[in-house]
Amino acid sequence: MATEEIRVRGTVQGVGFRPTVYRLAKACGLYGDVCNDGQGVLIRVSGSEEALTEFVARLQTECPPLAKINQLTRIPYEGKFNFNNFVISSSVNSAIKTEIVPDAATCPQCQQEIFDPFSRFFRYPFTNCTHCGPRLSIIRAIPYDRCNTSMSAFVICPECAKEYHDVENRRFHAQPVACHVCGPTAWLERADGKSVTASMFSMLDDVDAVCTLLQKGEIVAIKGLSGIHLACDATQETVVQKLRQRKRRYHKPFALMARDIEIIEQYCTVNAKEKELLTSSAAPIVLLQATGKKLVAPSVASGQNTLGFMLPYTPLHHLILRRMNRPIVLTSGNLADEPQCIDNEKAREKLGTIADYFLFHNREIINRIDDSVVRIIGDKVQTIRRARGYAPASISLPPGFDHVPQILAMGSELKNTFCLLREGEAILSQHLGDLENAAAFNAYQETLNLYLNLFEHTPEVIAIDKHPEYLSSKLGKELADTNQIPIYQIQHHHAHIAACMAENGIPLNSPPVLGIALDGLGYGDDSTLWGGEFLLADYRKFQRLATFKPVSMIGAEQAIYQPWRNTYAQLIAANLWDGCQQQYADLEIVKLLNKKPLKLLNQLIEKKINSPPASSVGRLFDAVAAAIGICPKECSYEGQAAIAMEAIVDVSSLNNDKETLIYPFSFSFSDSIYCIDSRPMWQALLYDLQQQIPQPVIAAKFHKGLANAIMEMVKHLCEENLINQVALTGGVFQNCILLQQVSKRLETLGIKVLTHSLVPANDGGLSLGQAVIAAAKSIHKY
Repeated sequence: MATEEIRVRGTVQGVGFRPTVYRLAKACGLYGDVCNDGQGVLIRVSGSEEALTEFVARLQTECPPLAKINQLTRIPYEGKFNFNNFVISSSVNSAIKTEIVPDAATCPQCQQEIFDPFSRFFRYPFTNCTHCGPRLSIIRAIPYDRCNTSMSAFVICPECAKEYHDVENRRFHAQPVACHVCGPTAWLERADGKSVTASMFSMLDDVDAVCTLLQKGEIVAIKGLSGIHLACDATQETVVQKLRQRKRRYHKPFALMARDIEIIEQYCTVNAKEKELLTSSAAPIVLLQATGKKLVAPSVASGQNTLGFMLPYTPLHHLILRRMNRPIVLTSGNLADEPQCIDNEKAREKLGTIADYFLFHNREIINRIDDSVVRIIGDKVQTIRRARGYAPASISLPPGFDHVPQILAMGSELKNTFCLLREGEAILSQHLGDLENAAAFNAYQETLNLYLNLFEHTPEVIAIDKHPEYLSSKLGKELADTNQIPIYQIQHHHAHIAACMAENGIPLNSPPVLGIALDGLGYGDDSTLWGGEFLLADYRKFQRLATFKPVSMIGAEQAIYQPWRNTYAQLIAANLWDGCQQQYADLEIVKLLNKKPLKLLNQLIEKKINSPPASSVGRLFDAVAAAIGICPKECSYEGQAAIAMEAIVDVSSLNNDKETLIYPFSFSFSDSIYCIDSRPMWQALLYDLQQQIPQPVIAAKFHKGLANAIMEMVKHLCEENLINQVALTGGVFQNCILLQQVSKRLETLGIKVLTHSLVPANDGGLSLGQAVIAAAKSIHKY
């Protein structure tokens, strides 16, 4: 007989792990106990060597659906052992090193129960078990016990208590367990304050009434799992337009929810991997190719060839959509750019002029979490927004990062996340939005404090972006000064590349890779704005080998929202504007530009007044889109013109290898750096516009030309620096066509290509890169 202490670390609390341990221990004839503590799960167990070996093997192969074992260690147990059976013991408070489970979509068993008239959970909107339901959204502290969640407000009834304490039941220690008798309740309100009853609609209950309201063309604010959404019928153009105007979200695509895959397939193609994502416990929004056979309202996603669909992920959603045979819009409950509402009273105040009705409930949302957004490119998942269903699951770091100080990385200004680093793992927050909005910045600080407390994380090092005006950087400096701890300022594009390296498992002391970071902009080491960079980089340092020719951002931030500014700046930088007025005077873009105050704009460029030069590929995309007539005057969100241009690309031109269907770029070398110049591309594009070549063909030629220019530069730099590994990163590489075109060309050259999957290529993944760079420098320093 042997007696062992088995320590299990990972996602092992609140997921039915202890009942699994109990069941397997009994099956293997073992004695002992299992409990939760701050490090995960602790098992003390006694039995034969053969039984113990079988037990450990089965523990790893028969893990519960939401569990993940990161580490399992076995040592001889030396303490008192007085067990003659196997039992589940109470949680033990100790230093926090465990993980918090992301919120999980309703499991099949719970779905079945809410539609079963003979189940006590029939039509109960908050049904859950250890395989599904709220986690991060309701937690205040760990261990993950009911008293540490917003469910502590509800006294468990005898029936639920019986299941909660029954080790053979899948609700054993399911902390949010509840039913009609003892749990949260949902109710319907009118936004105008007048009373409303389900009998008005002859419906089963208030939740069922929401479906009828949506079908009648009403806008309903629905309090869900981790935030309040605004919903309407996605096939009624009038109500979708009304929602856009009220919410002040004029162009950005709306997310959709449909009852089942069959309804989604009426509007989009869904392959096996996309179906797997839609039906996973994370239940993200998945960007799918629209078929055009059956259409949602045009205003749902104007100018797009994709639709973002998700399936119901709470019992509440399933019940609402039971009778809904068409998709609904389900977008965050907020005014444009503000954080999503999570509180009933705040929602009445903020959303009262947007929604016609509210469906509220009385379970408090502790932690605001947006819906995650993903897509499949090739056969790989690309995460665009990492939030509900994924955060805060830890990301295992590559070899070499096992023993690093506790690090806090503050993230970027836009699409912000922050990152906690500890003992070989990174914990990224959910997507927190754009911090330039005051409410979003306040929410960022609240979430940061919550995470630091939840994980008992005491930063020994802080990492920030180099941009001196980022609010996240300013806050990081304050924290570092207050706590007298070291701070590292990390260059924006180096962080992008390091994030890509880290999620691809590149060890700490590996040789440098060639990182290609293409985005809107980031603060460069020379105090200029970068955005089209080729960096020879490892985790500690980088060398800027090549860039795109810097072009003025006329009006600075205004250039993001008025694409014509970028077109004019590009033509000026290429010395083509004077010729345009003579040779291409009849082009729409030239006519538009001639209506602008060009003398003033020229002075701004020459004197660099609020018009900083930037090597931004994001702004190059905007410039080309505007030139061919896509959103030339105004955009309501960053990248709108570029995304619309991607959507219209002519596939036959894209797949045609003729040289005439690829725009040329030129290359130069000065001041120890190579430069890609877009002048030849502009000459060819203007000629094509004059020849009335269709927009989709021009868009295809631009994408292919840019991919070709990147390939040529990479080929030269890899040969010159003896490297064969390239990391593609930055928000521009969320462009599916560019990513595939560049990847295909580089792989043909025998170059290994690293891309993002676990974290976004955009600034949502930046904090991971900041954290690993700071860790590498800290190790190097000490």
